[in-house]
Order: sequence, then C-alpha cells, then structure tokens
Amino acid sequence: MRSRRDIEALLEELEHCIADDLEDQDLDFKQWDTKSRDKAVKKVVEMAICMANGGGGSVVFGVADRISGREQAVLGVPPEVDVNMLKRAVYDQTDPHITPVFEELHVPEGTGRVLIMQVHQGMPPHTGTKGGGNIRIGKECKPLTGTQRRKISVETGDTDYTAETLGPVDDAHFSPVALEALRNLAQRERAPDELLRRSDRELLDSLGLIRKGQVTRAAILLAGTEEALREYVPGHLWTFLQMRSDTDYGIREDRVSALPLSVQRIEELLVPFNPITTVQQGMFHFEYRTWPEVAVREALMNAFCHGDLRLAGPVMVKLYPQRLEVSNNGGFIAGISEHNILHHQPAARNPLLVDALVKLRLVNRSNLGVSRMFEAMLMEGKEPPVIREIGDSVAVIFHKREINAAFRQFVAEESERGRSLGVDQLLLLQYFLQHPEVDTSTAAGLCQRTEPETRELLAEMEKHDYVEHGGSGRGAYWSLHPALYTRLMSGGNADKRRRIDWEAAKTRVLSVLKDRAQRGEEGLQNAEIRHMTRYTRNQVGQLMRELTRETGQVERKGHGAGSRYYWKPPSP
Repeated sequence: MRSRRDIEALLEELEHCIADDLEDQDLDFKQWDTKSRDKAVKKVVEMAICMANGGGGSVVFGVADRISGREQAVLGVPPEVDVNMLKRAVYDQTDPHITPVFEELHVPEGTGRVLIMQVHQGMPPHTGTKGGGNIRIGKECKPLTGTQRRKISVETGDTDYTAETLGPVDDAHFSPVALEALRNLAQRERAPDELLRRSDRELLDSLGLIRKGQVTRAAILLAGTEEALREYVPGHLWTFLQMRSDTDYGIREDRVSALPLSVQRIEELLVPFNPITTVQQGMFHFEYRTWPEVAVREALMNAFCHGDLRLAGPVMVKLYPQRLEVSNNGGFIAGISEHNILHHQPAARNPLLVDALVKLRLVNRSNLGVSRMFEAMLMEGKEPPVIREIGDSVAVIFHKREINAAFRQFVAEESERGRSLGVDQLLLLQYFLQHPEVDTSTAAGLCQRTEPETRELLAEMEKHDYVEHGGSGRGAYWSLHPALYTRLMSGGNADKRRRIDWEAAKTRVLSVLKDRAQRGEEGLQNAEIRHMTRYTRNQVGQLMRELTRETGQVERKGHGAGSRYYWKPPSP
C-alpha cells in the first residue's frame, strides 16, 4: 500500500504523465462517477474486492487516469460523499467482509478532495454478496475465474497438492538411486550432516514427507520410482530439446523421474553445450560457463518445485543456439510478476515440497534463488535472466553472451576490498555497459525498487566512484564515472560508445527542453548544455544543429552568448 505522502508525491507527477503510467499492482486511480451514486459506490466495492484478492493496495478516487496535466486529471470527489457510508457499503457487500480504511486528501483542484482507500490483504477469495469478484493482476482487475480461485486456495494454504497423503509407506514406491541423488545435491549445497546421515526412512520423516505413517506426494516427487510418479503425480515430467531453430530440434529427451534425478540428468545433457572456459585477467584466473551452473540449477529447482502439478504438461528445457529457456506450467502467484519478482515476499504453490527442499538447502525460503540467478549472470558482465509469464506458464530465459573479463575482474577486486556488489548495483552497472546513462525512474524499474530507494542506492554508488550524476530535477541523470568508463570500455567498444553517447545527449537535451517548456521556463543556453553533456562549445553547436534538423522540435532564439534553445511542439 502507498502512504499519504506517497500519494501526494504521485499527484505532483501528473504534470508530466498520466495517472495510468503510475499505476501498479498495489495502486490504482479512479475517476468518481458524479452522475450515479449507486454506480460510484459499486465501483468502490469492486476495487476493494480486487485489491484484497491481489494482496492489498491503495485506490485513489477522484483522479482521471488517462488525462494529462494535474489540473485536468484531478477532478475530486463530491463533498457530500460520506466515507463512513462507503466503509459500510464495502463491508456489507463483500464476503468475507472487507474493512477498508479511507483517508481524505485536500487538493486545490476539482472538488477540493480526493479519497484514498487503503485495502489490507485479506483471506481470499473475496467476492460480492452475489458470488462475483475480481482480482488485481499487475495494473488490471481481472475476473475471479475458477483457475484464479484455485490458485488463491493454494496460496493461502487451503490446499497443498504435494502435502496430500497417499496411503501407508511402501518401500517399493521409493528409488534408492533417487535418494542417493537427493543426498548428493544436498551435500553440494552444504545441508546439515546430521540430517544427511540419517537412514532413508528417517530422512523422509525429518523432512516432514511422511505423516503419521502415511506417504505424501512430496515424498514421491523427491524419491519415488518412475512407476510411483506416474501413478501418484502424473503432472510431473520433463522434456529437454536441443533446438536447431525455432521449429527444428536435434536432441530430444522426455522423462519421468524424481526431482533430484531430473535436475541431475538435465545438467548432464547441458554439459556438451556448456563447456568450461578459462580466462586470465590480470592477477585473476576465471573459469566460467556460458550458462552459469548456479543460475541453471536455480531455474530448474524453481521450475520443478513451483510448477502447478495438477496441470498436464512437462517442465520444458529448450536449448537454442543463442539462448536457454526453462519453463513450467502454472503462472505467477500471490501478486508476483516479472516486475517485482526480485523483492516480492516469497510464496509457494507447493509448500510441503518447498519446505523439504529448504531444509536440504536446495531452495531458499527468502526468495534469494531469483537473486542468485541474476547475480551469477551479472557478475560476468552478462545480461540478467528474463522471467516472463506466458499464458499459464512461467519461463526463465538466459541469453548467450561471452564473459566480460574486465567487468569480472572489477567485481572480484571490489569483493577483495570488502565491497561485494549486490544485485541492484550489478544491474545498474550492467545497464551502463549498454547505455551511457540512466534516469532515476528507469533505474528504479531496473532494480524493482522505489525511486527514493534507488536515489539512495545511486548516491551510495557515487561515493565509491562507480557513477556520477548530472542535471537536476526531472532532467537528472546518472552515468558511469569516467575512470570506470575508461576501465570497462576499450577497443572497438569505445567508438561505439561515443556514438551512443552522442545520440543519448540529443535525447536528454530534447527531454529537458520539453520539460522546461511545459513548466513555462526559459530554454537552454550553450553553457548549460555544455554542463549537461560535457561537450565543447563547438560540439554543442553541432549537436543542436543536428537535433534541430532531425526533429523539427527545436528552435534557437536570440544571438550570441545570450541565445537560447527552445522546444516547440510538433506541427499538427
């Protein structure tokens, strides 16, 4: 949920964007229906249900979400609308009951007041009294379908497919090979020796996989024979495809095997395509693979333990010439999305299975597995994995890139100095390898942080001479510190980077000119542009001539040192 202060700051942003651009999983803006009291109240109830089912959030009433300009967008809520009446309406018209908190925010526009409805996460699924409902997914409220209701039941612990008992323990259901593979994987992750020294039956008992003498599906998943898996967990299977193109494949393997054997075999299939390469960089000696083993294992473990085992369809591992994809059935749960997955509260579709793997240290309960994937790629100067929800499945995509030896050495040296770079810092530094600069909003999106958190992060990076900033206000930007720039960019990259810098400078100057024009402020002088771009007077002159010619949205007024460049709107 957003605080009152957060909302006030966001309303200020409406001078430069529409409210729809500011909306998120936990935030929505709604215009108040002044023509029909009943319709207005109905919308309040619908939004309360939507947010409660989606993990909670804030709804700001009295703001049109597709109108630019604060004065035009902030229309307000009529003064006669009573918040106590709205609170009662929401409570009476929801099942289970929802009790939102309303805050009044006084504004100079419209009716002079907007209403903030704060909805805490409830015990979904919440519906209206007639049984209908919706759920917040990203920026939208979507119908609460049967599939969504089932997902909510899983998330809230009402059902756990892997915790269901199947009958008395029968040793014939378990594979000694699978149990040995499970111990080996856990040993590599430094699971407690005291746990691994136990007998097979004691190990399964300690992991909570045998309950009152009854075997669970989770036990079969981790240690079952192929026959037991086919009988009790028919949704558990996997396919490996070595793709020659988007439509043709060479190697194919389809298997039903216990989870540790599945991970082990897929890693074996990848070995010929993922050889070890040695790089000598200064005093450092690096061994790396195209697809870091840590990243691949985390992706595989996530796919097998977070997939929806009730849905028919395998975990798919597709190895393309330029990328590796790992996907599983079952979309994101608990409000998780590709835009917040790095820092979202962890959630499990199969809690018992995940709990057992946590005890074995094969997965992390604190949602650090995704961070480990990102870190393994980023520290080598490679792109982070792409995580996408495609229909009812989730895919993790690793793009094939060579190691950036200079960047890897930099990370290693910083670690030796006691400055271990976190995922946020690595994300930003990796971004700078491809882009000359970043504004705070873009940086916040990259790190999946708020803008205040991101500004604090960038300020800390500036203290260590990783980055430096220029401009001010909405024209502020960040770039690599010149010394680090020189160190990480060399050879042919330098020319490419200068060309990128030149085009980026045009974009930045045009953005600042437009922002000043909208604020009714003066344009930019040559000296101001020199300060922004670090170019010479003549270079700025050339830059502005190109910008004027290419865009038709820049004009120069005045003469000599006092002349200024102004933004002009495009002709209709």
